[in-house]
Amino acid sequence: MKTIIRLVLFLGLGIMFSGCKTIVNKLAFQPDSINVLQQVDLPSGIKELTVITEDNISLKSLYLPVAQSKKIIIYFHGNAGNIYHRIPSLLQLQKMNINVIGVSYRGYGKSQGTPNEDGLYQDGKAILKFVNEELGFTDKNTVIFGRSIGTTVAINTAQEKNIAGLILVTPLTSGKAYAKSSGLNFISFLAGDSFNNLAKIKNINTPLLVVHGTKDAIIPYSMGEEIFDAARSRKKLIKIDGGGHNNLQDRYEQQYWPPIADFIKNLH
Repeated sequence: MKTIIRLVLFLGLGIMFSGCKTIVNKLAFQPDSINVLQQVDLPSGIKELTVITEDNISLKSLYLPVAQSKKIIIYFHGNAGNIYHRIPSLLQLQKMNINVIGVSYRGYGKSQGTPNEDGLYQDGKAILKFVNEELGFTDKNTVIFGRSIGTTVAINTAQEKNIAGLILVTPLTSGKAYAKSSGLNFISFLAGDSFNNLAKIKNINTPLLVVHGTKDAIIPYSMGEEIFDAARSRKKLIKIDGGGHNNLQDRYEQQYWPPIADFIKNLH
């Protein structure tokens, strides 16, 4: 009981001196800016690119070109680590005959700044603009992929855009719902309207693929279903029986990668 009282008092002071958004951001992001690879150590064919956001933050991202492909996929990763930890997934996507750009958010990897919800949305906007104007891919030839908290950036970036397709892996519905599902119901009000995927998914008008494991202990499978049900565009749900949050691409690779490849292949 004393521990809970201290926690409530701590959070109360945090609200007074820094605001709810600061607390939410502190809890939401676990960036790693230490364990990175230098360009010379990257697998052959992977290039580091620098993207500058509207608020003048320098983002370092990874580009995996496929010369014969007219399409590109933007990959937004989860809340921990950095984009260098996702190189195996980026390479797997590249095998699907599509150009790939893996985004390192502000404060992650070699990117400048400090991660926060609004900042990540600016990062998503900057990457899409870079893909359009610098790499030469139109929205209609761009696929957006988001995983875990990356689904919030993916959905926000894809809103009202005529992109080729949107892939969401283990999406959450909202910050408040996530807090409740994590056993933090008594302080879930702190999340406010943060990471509100459930509201924004209704603004998506592009083909949608949702992938979620039924035994996900981080973001419940029911959240993936809610996102899918709320979507108004052409959509498909891949339910991976027994799949958790972090093992879909490895332990359940045969249920995970082929539907993603089929989705990309069938986009027009």
